[in-house]
Amino acid sequence: MTAESSSLGWVKSSYSANGGQCVEWAPEHTSATGIVPVRDSKRPGGPSLMVSSSAFAGLIALARSAEL
Repeated sequence: MTAESSSLGWVKSSYSANGGQCVEWAPEHTSATGIVPVRDSKRPGGPSLMVSSSAFAGLIALARSAEL
């Protein structure tokens, strides 16, 4: 992603409140494009991973099914 990524309206994982190593995603961008930007919450200026909304849904389902 480019420099405009700072204006995407990032949302942190609910686990970030516990000081965990978490991710952020940009739901507004997703609803407009169908592409989900994902980044490391500890490195907001770092690179972003762009995945399809179906791939992101699969990732969330996998995370919810795992014993953490």
